[in-house]
Amino acid sequence: MVNRFWQTYRTVLFCRLFANYFALILIPVIVAAVLTNFFVVRLIEHDAERLNNTIMQHFSEQTDDTFASLERDMVNMLSTASIKNFSRTSGDPAELTQHYERIHSLMQQLNKLESENLVYKSFLYFASEDLVIDGNTYNSKDEYFQEQYLIKDTDIPSYFANFTGKKSMVFTKSHTVFERPPFTRDIVSTHLNTAMLMSYPFNSASPDVYLVVNLDLNKLREQLGIQEKWVTDTMLVNSSGSVLISNGSSELQPDSFAAMLHSNPEQSLFLNPDKKALSFIKSRFNDTWYYVSMINLSALMKPASTIRTMTFVLLGIFIVVGGLVSFYLSRRLYNPIHEIKTGLESQHKHLDDTPGSYCGNEFDKIKRFSRSLISKNKELIQTVSGMFPIVQEQFIARVLFGEYRDSLSIEYYAKEIAFPYKPVSTATVLCIDIQYYSPFAQQLSETSKSFMLAELKEKIRKLSPAIIWVCQTRSEQLSCVLHHEDNRLCDPTETADVIKMLLEHPYYKASIGIGKTVHSVAALHQSYNDALSMLHYKSLHTGAEICSEQRVWKERSAGDSFLSSQEVNRIFNRYKAGDCKNLLQSVFDLLDAGMRSNANAHQMKNLGTDVLNTWARAIESERNDFDISFHSELFAAINCCVTWEELRQTFREIHGVLFRTTEAPDRKQQFAEILDYIRTHYNEELSIEYFAEQMNMSTGHFSRVFKEEVGEKYVEYIAKYRISKAKQFLLETDLKIDDIAEQIGYWGRNSFIRNFRRYEGITPAKYRTIHQS
Repeated sequence: MVNRFWQTYRTVLFCRLFANYFALILIPVIVAAVLTNFFVVRLIEHDAERLNNTIMQHFSEQTDDTFASLERDMVNMLSTASIKNFSRTSGDPAELTQHYERIHSLMQQLNKLESENLVYKSFLYFASEDLVIDGNTYNSKDEYFQEQYLIKDTDIPSYFANFTGKKSMVFTKSHTVFERPPFTRDIVSTHLNTAMLMSYPFNSASPDVYLVVNLDLNKLREQLGIQEKWVTDTMLVNSSGSVLISNGSSELQPDSFAAMLHSNPEQSLFLNPDKKALSFIKSRFNDTWYYVSMINLSALMKPASTIRTMTFVLLGIFIVVGGLVSFYLSRRLYNPIHEIKTGLESQHKHLDDTPGSYCGNEFDKIKRFSRSLISKNKELIQTVSGMFPIVQEQFIARVLFGEYRDSLSIEYYAKEIAFPYKPVSTATVLCIDIQYYSPFAQQLSETSKSFMLAELKEKIRKLSPAIIWVCQTRSEQLSCVLHHEDNRLCDPTETADVIKMLLEHPYYKASIGIGKTVHSVAALHQSYNDALSMLHYKSLHTGAEICSEQRVWKERSAGDSFLSSQEVNRIFNRYKAGDCKNLLQSVFDLLDAGMRSNANAHQMKNLGTDVLNTWARAIESERNDFDISFHSELFAAINCCVTWEELRQTFREIHGVLFRTTEAPDRKQQFAEILDYIRTHYNEELSIEYFAEQMNMSTGHFSRVFKEEVGEKYVEYIAKYRISKAKQFLLETDLKIDDIAEQIGYWGRNSFIRNFRRYEGITPAKYRTIHQS
């Protein structure tokens, strides 16, 4: 055990010393190493890459100039009068003489063309005549290609396929040519040829003559060679990835290189699928040509890798030296510390049951255990303090629900949660029912509603924290337990009037139900049930209201909650007579009568449900298209109404849905005009309330009809149209993201970027980069 203690404490001491060494010396060394790698090494790497790009640029310009010079010579050759005036002779001696003079002139020009650096042989191939002219002779095609320019049999089809259509500086595929002396059959040598073709007339799809210039491959490879150690091969490649000329023996896969052209920027180093470093630059001479260089990345980056290796070696030396020094000092310091600690442990063993389990002196032990105890105590206090309000509120709710009805169980659970109360106490329960007005019922999130209820509970508690208990009994219902003893707001009605002032809010209507007064906590559930029954008589007027037994009897309505049989028959007769317009007016008359007689919300919703049920039966008798889910939504809409106006608007919308007949064509025209307006004014504020008012609809009804007619939600349609215009601006203009957001009607770039990513999956900047590259 002692040996284990020594080793453990010595390790701790070593770690402390090494930590000090790390903080004072190693951190600056590491920072220096990181800065060296990120700045010096990166600078060397960037310089190497720039040097490679500069060499590639110079090399491509030289090679392009060579090809441009060759092109000028070929164009001048084909633009001579001898070519333009060359035609088949009729046999007249004068014409024959002139014809042969033109041939000799062309031969001289071909000899002059062959004096170019890269050209070793050239000839004219006449498409419409059986004639081939080179610098030394002219002959028929068969005789020329059998005697002067003998091509391998397997290469003949692909070679002669070049003499079709318009050609302008087009490379032929490599083909094998046999060299033999004239008038003999002895083949002296064979070699691969690559030629460039140009047709005349230049823009003709059926040219008369083709100028064929055979290139000296050795000289062309020398021209392509870059005399730098890190360049292993240089190639001339077309846009499809086919290698036209190569300085070495490297190979490229056409498909993979064509893909790399689109995915990597020009003059940048990148790795191909074979893990070879490549760099390419586009030819200025021909847009379909690319100069590609194979890079020995290790040779190019050797200075950078050398510095990086030296940096890590130096860092390793510092770590090893620091470890050795820390180990030596820890051994030197350990012996006196161990002697002191052994003496303290022998005198204070009662502080620790396992003396060797902690490496430190007694003062360190006391500090350690005291800090641990204080910390745990604080955490426990915070946890319990945070849970007390929630637990106590749940306890009050259970008492109101009647789960705890006897004094013994209430006392037991209250004692467990340290909830102070008087078993015998006169109290009254107030139930507050929250109903959100229709414009805000869908707009407000559950989080916003929760915050509103939490704020409301806090305001009610502040009226008298010791006398009023507040809890949430349902999702949109609060309950207040009002204790009468020592309460300056003795009367429950007066207290309800004070709370009513706190409940005036533009987003919702609040109704306060006052229960009967009880004389014990165990009977609170009776007062709560009585308060719930009072809420049964809430009205359809806006603003907060109080529902008490006294006011209910005072404002009691004598109206009926159901339709009479005469009224039901009248609805059926009007429907059969096609008088659908008066069906809605009759409902409005019923609502006006209910408002005059001070009918409560429950009565009027029952009456409205009866009307809707009668309408549905009347429609079902003729259409036979009754849809349970659809009609259940209509009944639910009536039950969600909070005010008289909402009830009127709901019946107006239901009537428009159930009895719409001839308005469909007009509605389609109206929505077509709305869509035209949106496409024209997409960069302005497009309020749904504006269009709903134009069509004499509520916002909810307009939203449903819009989706029904257009196929998309109103907000979704505008967002998608704006995003389509944004994509057009991104691809066709150089406007900044902020300017585009303003152009299409967004207040700022953040909302624009968030919506663009939602519909396109990427940011606007990434979209522009991908599609423009």
